[in-house]
Amino acid sequence: MHPFCCITTVSEQNSGKPSHSLPEFHMSPLPPAVGGGGVRSDSGNRSNNLNHNHGNNNTDHGRLTESMSRPPLICGDQRELKINDIVGNGISGVLYKWVNYGKGWRPRWFVLQDGVLSYYKIHGPDKISVNQETEKGSKVIGEESLRRINRHKNGSSQLRRKPVGEVHLKVSSIRESKSDDRRFSIFTGTKRLHLRAETREDRAAWMDALQAVKDMFPRMSNSELMAPLDNVTVSTEKLRQRLLEEGVSEAAIQDSEQIMRSEFAALQNQLVLLKQKQLLLIDTLRHLETEKVDLENTLVDESQRQLKEQGASSRLQQDKYSEGSVSESEDDNERVDAAEEETDDDDNTFFDTRDFLSSSSFKSTGSDFRISSFSSDDEDFYAIESEDGIDPSIISVGKNYPHVNRRNKLPDPVEKEKGVSLWSMIKDNIGKDLTKVCLPVYFNEPLSSLQKCFEDLEYSYLLDRAYEWGKMGNSLMRILNVAAFAVSGYASTEGRTCKPFNPLLGETYEADYPDKGLRFVSEKVSHHPMIVACHCEGTGWKFWADSNLKSKFWGRSIQLDPTGILTLEFDDGETFQWSKVTTSIYNLILGKLYCDHYGTMRIQGNCEYSCKLKFKEQSIIDRNPHQVQGIVQDKHGKTVATLFGKWDESMHYVIGDCSGKGKGTETLSESHLLWKQSRPPKYPTRYNLTRFAITLNELTPGLKEKLPPTDSRLRPDQRCLENGEYEKANSEKLRLEQRQRQSRKMQERGWKPRWFVKDKGSDTYRYIGGYWESREKGNWESCPDIFGQIPADQMLD
Repeated sequence: MHPFCCITTVSEQNSGKPSHSLPEFHMSPLPPAVGGGGVRSDSGNRSNNLNHNHGNNNTDHGRLTESMSRPPLICGDQRELKINDIVGNGISGVLYKWVNYGKGWRPRWFVLQDGVLSYYKIHGPDKISVNQETEKGSKVIGEESLRRINRHKNGSSQLRRKPVGEVHLKVSSIRESKSDDRRFSIFTGTKRLHLRAETREDRAAWMDALQAVKDMFPRMSNSELMAPLDNVTVSTEKLRQRLLEEGVSEAAIQDSEQIMRSEFAALQNQLVLLKQKQLLLIDTLRHLETEKVDLENTLVDESQRQLKEQGASSRLQQDKYSEGSVSESEDDNERVDAAEEETDDDDNTFFDTRDFLSSSSFKSTGSDFRISSFSSDDEDFYAIESEDGIDPSIISVGKNYPHVNRRNKLPDPVEKEKGVSLWSMIKDNIGKDLTKVCLPVYFNEPLSSLQKCFEDLEYSYLLDRAYEWGKMGNSLMRILNVAAFAVSGYASTEGRTCKPFNPLLGETYEADYPDKGLRFVSEKVSHHPMIVACHCEGTGWKFWADSNLKSKFWGRSIQLDPTGILTLEFDDGETFQWSKVTTSIYNLILGKLYCDHYGTMRIQGNCEYSCKLKFKEQSIIDRNPHQVQGIVQDKHGKTVATLFGKWDESMHYVIGDCSGKGKGTETLSESHLLWKQSRPPKYPTRYNLTRFAITLNELTPGLKEKLPPTDSRLRPDQRCLENGEYEKANSEKLRLEQRQRQSRKMQERGWKPRWFVKDKGSDTYRYIGGYWESREKGNWESCPDIFGQIPADQMLD
């Protein structure tokens, strides 16, 4: 063992905290005290005991009787009872452990027992089984831990469970993170474990338990180290006998003994001082080590940001000389320059939201709630949003629409899905024409890009509210709701790692949702470049957009830069326009796939207010990702409101300029909720679809007869994938992609979109009308059967 491992810094910051009540299973009336005699060192015995049958009840009560028959309590006994109240017969639960940059945070099952913190894998071949029997007598921390235990209520206990790792708290120090209210770390003297709880309350419960056990092994204070050692004696008998043999007088012998005792006492004092300095030095080294870790994390974030900026700049220089990339390079240079211009301004404008952007900080204190304007599940599964402080006439917006029964799960798959090896697919296609390579449907989700456009309107009630606010003369609340709507479109992208189907040229999608008070139609209007146009009509507003993506592959990630303008027009003439921010998908080759959105979104209005939203880019180890911060300014440039939140959780606002530093607590108390993400679906899917997305490809009774032959719901490969007919889906996808290769030549020969036309002035596509009239008449003669076989007259060489 490392010579310094037995020296540890005991933090006193939790000594004054009240102990948190923890969930428990079959707790005995008086749980046995944790053994305070030392730390277990026999890994085999501990593994046997970690089947979590923590001894039988007779043994436990025997230990209780023995402890109760002892003499009156002294300080140590009081500490033991306090530990017993917090720790009980052991602590267990799920914590997330930082593994590496490739794997990130991984869940582990942690067990605190007898001064040792052990952890186990809960996924893979080496996973352990946890249930109410194995955790009998233990206190369980966290809702996720309880759910995991309740899934296997009648499971059998394992006879022997070998932990992945162990931490002896006697030789370790514990430290809370100051920047993330869910993280803490344990330093063993040789390595550091970075851990993260689900919530702030879970971390507090773990810290109380760990500190209580840690206090079982107190280190000596400086006063104790400096205390005289009364039991140390120095014998001068041998010296006296030697001096008597030499004939030295008694007075001289006594003087010699006194000199010897004095020198020994001085030496003892010097040794005590050196020992104290050694301990102080080790404590200082411990603090320096923890500060070094924080500094390294900060430097990593900063260096990565600088490398990205330098890399982007150098790549842009090279792209100028590559064929067909001049316009892209100019666009990117403009974007990078704009970002550099805004850096100083953003740092001064936005206050520190780190403390109250955590998941546990946005718990509503209001007593009034509303059911969101759309839900696909039955009762008890509705998304609930806080409505305190909102005008009653606004709360009722979206509640008067008729109810429509929609599905809440995808069909059960017909076949068992087979995994696809990316490497084998690349190997099999080496040397082939990439335009003729068909990716298997394993990489797709059962939705098209046309349907994804409509998914951005999931929270359309925000636009209904914005319309009502405008009617009441409150233009500020109107733009705040428009800003929340612009952010809400990104909420469904979290965890969506599969790509949507690329629509065929002329493919359309309609959405008639009377339960949301809107009608939507979209069409693929161009194949090269791939452009999708959409138009939506709601209650008092119209929304239209066209979108195109410029993609760049960086090796381990792909960057998607959207082009196109989103326009929102209210019936009173007020109009807002904005563009989407950059999206990047990371870990394409190694690690867990995830996406991030970053950049500046400007919402320009034609009346009084405009808004600027900053999507912060996630760093390698981001303590608080997905942040969005923004301001609303009047036409004179004065900041009149501040927005903050996360694009995958919620958005809040505060009236006034909150750009000053150190206003986090005040801002949190004064903030109001604009939007909150709906609850996850009752029946999760492999594609991580939201409740709303599950309904997009549904063919409700009587709908198929009303749809044009170009509608995405009738696309055979997409329908087969949704039904779990994977082999048929792959063959249909290959057939349609062969057909799609004719689209570019069709477009060059004068093909025109059916429902949209290009506006020469703004270079955007606008809806020309007539779709819903044709639907009502059932007249789709102008819509070809694009999903069938290729007509002979369209076969091109």
